[in-house]
Amino acid sequence: MRTAAAIAAAVRAGEVTATTVAQQAIAALKADAYVAVTRVLEQRALAEAAAVDAKIAQGQDPGPLAGVPYGVKDLFDVEGLPTTAGSAVRANVAPASADAEAIRRLKAAGAVLTSTLNMDEFAYGFATINATYGTTRNPHDPARLAGGSSGGSAAAVAAGLLPFALGSDTNGSIRVPASLCGLYGLKPAHASLPLKGTFPFAESFDDIGPFTGSLADTALVWGVLRGEPIPEAQGKTRIARLGGRFRENADPAQLAAIDAIAPSAPLLELPDIARARSAAFLITAYEGGHLHRATLATSALAYDPAVRDRLLAGALLPEELYAKANAFRADFLSRLNSLIADFDLLLAPATPCTAPLIADPRIMIDGALSPARADLGIHTQPITFTALPALAVPLLRPGQLPLGLQLIGKSGGEGAMLALAAQIEHDGITGVTMPERLIAGELT
Repeated sequence: MRTAAAIAAAVRAGEVTATTVAQQAIAALKADAYVAVTRVLEQRALAEAAAVDAKIAQGQDPGPLAGVPYGVKDLFDVEGLPTTAGSAVRANVAPASADAEAIRRLKAAGAVLTSTLNMDEFAYGFATINATYGTTRNPHDPARLAGGSSGGSAAAVAAGLLPFALGSDTNGSIRVPASLCGLYGLKPAHASLPLKGTFPFAESFDDIGPFTGSLADTALVWGVLRGEPIPEAQGKTRIARLGGRFRENADPAQLAAIDAIAPSAPLLELPDIARARSAAFLITAYEGGHLHRATLATSALAYDPAVRDRLLAGALLPEELYAKANAFRADFLSRLNSLIADFDLLLAPATPCTAPLIADPRIMIDGALSPARADLGIHTQPITFTALPALAVPLLRPGQLPLGLQLIGKSGGEGAMLALAAQIEHDGITGVTMPERLIAGELT
């Protein structure tokens, strides 16, 4: 898997042109076997690559992502195209008049936009089962889900089609597919990366972030999107392990890795964590449902039935219940901040299990089978509720299905997340492994 940093270095050094890199990416995207891609933006990509090559020919600096191809989840505005948010409901809306701010920043850094990528309709799900575009398949085992709702972005990177891709995370929609596809996936501190020009789901929780196959690429893309480098960690990092619900529904390999990373770190049980997840569900449902009320009133049958029913339920929630959930959130955050005041990082599983089968998309929660589309985010949704940044890191598991952990930091202390991620990668606990089938040359 070529990294974004390596591609940019080769383009800047004149070892390869951005146009050649773009042509290679376009060919790979057109041969997508994982239902990851919704649109290949060939004309745009070649024009952006040519502009990078022209800058280099003129002796100008094309930027830190010179010639690096990437894709975006299909809810980012791309100038001249309708922003579908993965739905047939929006297939014929007016084209976006400008790029999303995140795309604008990446273009200014020399990156080349090649594609839009599959997702759960309106980002409502953890599976990327899409009634219009199909179900995204996991490159590590195409019979299994890639996770969601940013599954197309994760699959495109895991399959080696692109070195990085952007997704969005409302309740775990980056961290879940990163865990299931064996990638690094970032949910930043809430609203710390630009959301302008992205179709919303639940604005209280929506964030954007990258999927990458290397930690260095995560830092590189993150810095470009922030507009400044990630601050370095200061002093000794104080770590806690999350207990309670976070250890009740987890794979033994995740718990072993967490305990190996910080064997003497205290086990913290977050207050009212089950209620926090329920409140997050309620706030998400209310905000998502009310966003779609007008469209549901006129075009309900155009929605994916599984998404439509959840949005309708949210639209019917009373405002006073939504207010109670937000009041609980304020109290929860006050107690949480006191509990974690003496710690810089928290460790938790990212998903409760490996990727479930597409033919039977259920997972075991509390000893009973539960729909993956709703419950793969059992460990990510409560962290979203806190607004803290979280980095999904892949356990090093050659020959096995991927699994990830969450490194949960504090706003302003993101450098500690990167520092610990680098340390545990160096220690051989985490790291990206290319799917065995792709190593063997089996591409379909």
